[in-house]
Amino acid sequence: MPVKVLSIQSAVAHGHVGNSAATFPLQRMGVEVVPVNTVNFSNHTGYGSWRGPVMAASDVADVLAGVEERGVFAEVDVVLSGYQGGTGIGDVIVDAVRRVKAANPSAVYVCDPVMGNARSGCFVAPEIPVLLRDRVVPVADVICPNQFELGFLTGTEPTTMESTLAAADLARATGPSTVLVTSVERPDREEGTLETAVVDATGAWVVRTPQLPFKANGSGDVTAALFAAHLRRTGDPAASLEHTVSSVFDLLEATLASGARELRIVEAQDVFANPRLQFTAERVR
Repeated sequence: MPVKVLSIQSAVAHGHVGNSAATFPLQRMGVEVVPVNTVNFSNHTGYGSWRGPVMAASDVADVLAGVEERGVFAEVDVVLSGYQGGTGIGDVIVDAVRRVKAANPSAVYVCDPVMGNARSGCFVAPEIPVLLRDRVVPVADVICPNQFELGFLTGTEPTTMESTLAAADLARATGPSTVLVTSVERPDREEGTLETAVVDATGAWVVRTPQLPFKANGSGDVTAALFAAHLRRTGDPAASLEHTVSSVFDLLEATLASGARELRIVEAQDVFANPRLQFTAERVR
């Protein structure tokens, strides 16, 4: 049976963020996706202007209820959430997770706590990070923050590998069993590199890649989606990290080479189905 992911996050008409970034890569992996959108924008907010609605929490709940009425919740293996838009969406997601797990006790919830990054700061409404920290993250099985977001969630400033792993442990103590940390930039890392780490009860692993000279919107959404699917399939955090980072790095290289602003998800589609596995996870604990 293929993995089925209920993905609750943003959508854009132009470009690739949220569900518009996660759905196709998952499908190329052979994963069945049920996308439920929290916003329906013309483009991502990084352009500075956009059009379209933030979906009312009641509308998101209504769509989810219709999906549930079709008997789909019993088939869902992973609930994935990303950019939430309005503040009421968090409660809708938490309720959907509860109902999915009631229908399928083996289902897991993977939360990408989207709130900002080290360079841009927070780019969501001020109440969203608090909502994520206090009400959403504690019910997640897996969270996928970047280093900046991990700091907010834990009230720390992770910079070294040791402090990043310690912050991941603090996050795990609130509920999630597994923490994937992206965009790890420690002062003593090899120049021109970037790291991604995963921490669970069995250990911690890091993959180091060259740091490409740009940041593409949506890359974190692709990362969370791929990691969720790989981890569900294999149960192996290190292997899931290797597969995910290998695919995302090749996607970013293809995007950089094209000179395009938006991720070249369609052009690079083979990297999702057949990762090169050019990076190896190093056990660091």
